[in-house]
Amino acid sequence: MSTFLEKNISSYLFGSNAAYVEELYEAYLANPNSVEEYWRDYFDQLQDQPATDGKAETRDQNHSSVIASFVQRARENRLAVKADSQLSMEMAGKQLKVQQLIAAYRSLGLRYAQLDPLKRTERPEIPELDPAFYGLTEADLDETFSATNTYFTKNEHMTLRELIEALRNTYCRSVGVEYMHISDPKAKRWIQERVESSQSSALLTDAEKKRILQQLTEAEGLERYLHTRYVGQKRFSLEGGESFISAMDELVNHASSHGTQDVVVGMAHRGRLNMLVNIMGKMPGDLFAEFEGKQDGALTDGDVKYHSGFSSDIDAKGGPIHLTLAFNPSHLEIVNPVVQGSARARQERRNGNTQQVLPVLVHGDAAFAGQGVVQETLNMSQTRGYSVGGTIHVVINNQIGFTTSDPRDSRSTLYCTDVVKMIEAPVFHVNADDPEAVTFATRLAVDYRQEFGHDVVIDIICFRKLGHNEQDTPSLTQPLMYKTIAKHPGTRQLYADKLLKQGVLEEGESEEMVKAYRQVMEEGNRTVEPVLTDYQRKYAIDWTPFLTAKWTDHAETALPISELQRLGQAITTIPETFTPHQLVKRLLNDRRAMANGEMNLDWGMGEHLAFASLLSNGYPIRITGQDSGRGTFVHRHAVFHDQSRERWDEGTYIPLQNLAEDQPKFTVIDSVLSEEAVLGFEYGYACSEPNTLTVWEAQFGDFVNGAQVVIDQFITSGEAKWGRHCGLTMMLPHGYEGQGPEHSSARIERFLQLCADHNIQCAQPTNAAQIFHLLRRQMIRKFRKPLVIFTPKSLLRNKDATSPLSDFAEGEFKLIIGESNPDIIKDKVNRVLVCSGRVYYDLVNQRTEREANDVAIVRVEQLYPFAHKEFEAELQQYPNAKEIVWVQDEPQNQGPWFYIQHHIYQNMSAGQKLGYAGRAASASPAVGYLALHNEQLKSLLEQAFSPRLRGFTLTK
Repeated sequence: MSTFLEKNISSYLFGSNAAYVEELYEAYLANPNSVEEYWRDYFDQLQDQPATDGKAETRDQNHSSVIASFVQRARENRLAVKADSQLSMEMAGKQLKVQQLIAAYRSLGLRYAQLDPLKRTERPEIPELDPAFYGLTEADLDETFSATNTYFTKNEHMTLRELIEALRNTYCRSVGVEYMHISDPKAKRWIQERVESSQSSALLTDAEKKRILQQLTEAEGLERYLHTRYVGQKRFSLEGGESFISAMDELVNHASSHGTQDVVVGMAHRGRLNMLVNIMGKMPGDLFAEFEGKQDGALTDGDVKYHSGFSSDIDAKGGPIHLTLAFNPSHLEIVNPVVQGSARARQERRNGNTQQVLPVLVHGDAAFAGQGVVQETLNMSQTRGYSVGGTIHVVINNQIGFTTSDPRDSRSTLYCTDVVKMIEAPVFHVNADDPEAVTFATRLAVDYRQEFGHDVVIDIICFRKLGHNEQDTPSLTQPLMYKTIAKHPGTRQLYADKLLKQGVLEEGESEEMVKAYRQVMEEGNRTVEPVLTDYQRKYAIDWTPFLTAKWTDHAETALPISELQRLGQAITTIPETFTPHQLVKRLLNDRRAMANGEMNLDWGMGEHLAFASLLSNGYPIRITGQDSGRGTFVHRHAVFHDQSRERWDEGTYIPLQNLAEDQPKFTVIDSVLSEEAVLGFEYGYACSEPNTLTVWEAQFGDFVNGAQVVIDQFITSGEAKWGRHCGLTMMLPHGYEGQGPEHSSARIERFLQLCADHNIQCAQPTNAAQIFHLLRRQMIRKFRKPLVIFTPKSLLRNKDATSPLSDFAEGEFKLIIGESNPDIIKDKVNRVLVCSGRVYYDLVNQRTEREANDVAIVRVEQLYPFAHKEFEAELQQYPNAKEIVWVQDEPQNQGPWFYIQHHIYQNMSAGQKLGYAGRAASASPAVGYLALHNEQLKSLLEQAFSPRLRGFTLTK
């Protein structure tokens, strides 16, 4: 490098210029040929310099040391620079200012872009986009400057006038590109090259332009037809955002060209009916029948039309593609993790191929910024257990949010999409009145997702012609906005006029499109052709066996002793080179003894044998939760950690993944610290994978209340509303151990309040054999229902809750466990205590202390569906019992009491009394003082054995 150039470079390595030089250096690291020769020579020399610590630098040299080196070299050359010609310094300084101008357009250009179709506000003053801000004058506009760090031209130089025009076309027209927050230089330069080389314009043929107009015509036509035929009925119109339909059409076709075979879409209400008819091929006649109140006889309850899901096979540009629109309640963004889970399951059926399965989430602007599940889902997007190779997010940004909100009240960020910056996702903001720009942004988003396997956002800035729903009058609160909207001719009309001027359309052709679509609506015919009605998908799941199976509580879950011992040997064997923790080593020794029948089996061993046997039967298993690897209470130990490992990301061994070479997949993931999004994900996964045992485990059962929306809207009601069957298993640690109000209750009462129509199963097993049979039953039976297991805490190591190996080799899951003490003479029993969960062991110990052999104790292991036949048979064994007492740990207004009392009463004999023993009603799930907890426990045990029933009694 010449002395002159070296001095010139060193002369402006100060202050704000350092950021520009750092960007050049970043570009050099990725591709040395992307920078000017003199910069390349300079950086080549810099690479040969020693680092500050004396070690040789590599190409991964950190930027702070680079800048420090720049500054040091500048100081060394400052005196020499003064001696050079003033003219050369001025030119070098101007080049730097031009580069700063380019950087400003890349960072701030979107703030000046023409993004609002309503043009309600003047474009802001952004001084950094004015050449004068950098001291560049009118006289400089025709000067030639280096353009090698841009992608506008293949030439190395452009005039400043040409450069500014290209920058404005790229960053300040109908597309606002937000990407400078991305730290990956490769991704950043990929976007720069794509947008700058095309100046953010799609090169469309006349046929492609006509297709866009056809999509806009269909989008507008459906809404206007429904508006006149079903006056006043809610449909959450897309009018004002019709470009969304052209975007989805482009997304499906462009993705299919990338080899995508499956698109899973989640969206809320706005535009949903339009999506169903004009993209997915739902018959308009079927939609009209829903407006007219048609009932689906296959559903017990059903749902409103704008919550419904749908699936179809479309012959797209790149070949057949399966489209799925997920069912979604009015909780808007809650569908996000459900779609992610469904997409993950579909990808795993393809051996993890994320290119073939594309999740798409459609958001409203206010919900995207306002709802926490959005952040939770984004946070999961790059983790091992929840990644899906990137999601395309489409925001239908109507600039008003829900009904009356103002951006000043709906968020604290500049853009509604700013939350995605946490995962460095690019955002392509686009004016909905420029459907060609929408097409460009859509293609760019699809290409980015497929290239980088990362989330990307298309923010379609539009408006909402009508209110939040068709019964709303938005001008009540937004008079100025709706005066402007009333004057807007509509995106379809604007685009038709544009194509007419370009000569793409002939006079009257646009109107003929409108009439033709209206005729299709009148006839109720399908608008999407061709829909492949007989296409056989290779990776489709056949749900038929699960839908036709009848409910049963019984299944053959026992295994021969020899098989149990074989599995026990497999799960207690580790590699010789592996160094387990001493506690794990002792655990393995104990589990070997259990497998050999030398010790009773504890809860963890019961779980492991269930998992191992299901894997051997061909069922994959997926377990997630915040501590699911070892278990919150350190009972599971599904993952062993090598104590001699030197790296945090290696040195683990999972016995359940090493049972056999050809075994199904066993996945155990310690999830992100989330309940709502994680549970939604697992629900979506289980709905798409009926042959996998999908388990979500709460850290404490109490924390499940953070996912109550998923429970209420999907898990317990999805079958009744939408016909969605799901075999998800939830493990919720529950037990009153004196640990306070957030570490005791899994809110049994809430689940039982939601039980009806055999929608879910609720069980509280009390020993190791029971959890073994229960988990196996969940998969061996042919139907799929959600299973809620209230798992114990102290019982995990309680010797009384262990089971002999013979209990695993015979029998099945017991719905009711009757009295097993041989000292209890059935004819002499005058009171039967009925309970569920760990309090059973307190009752047994108390009975022993009192020598109360006239009291029998019955355990209800399955709370719902209640086993009436088995329970009645148990009560009939005690003909002289006059009192039946329900005993629970939980406060009276919580736990199973209010649910179960009528089931008990139904099976009682004439003259018998029903009583309650337990804690008094409480606003809190449990007390926080150990002494008070113990006092309450002592009191409830006293109530259970008191000679006289106290409190509530009911005589039959």
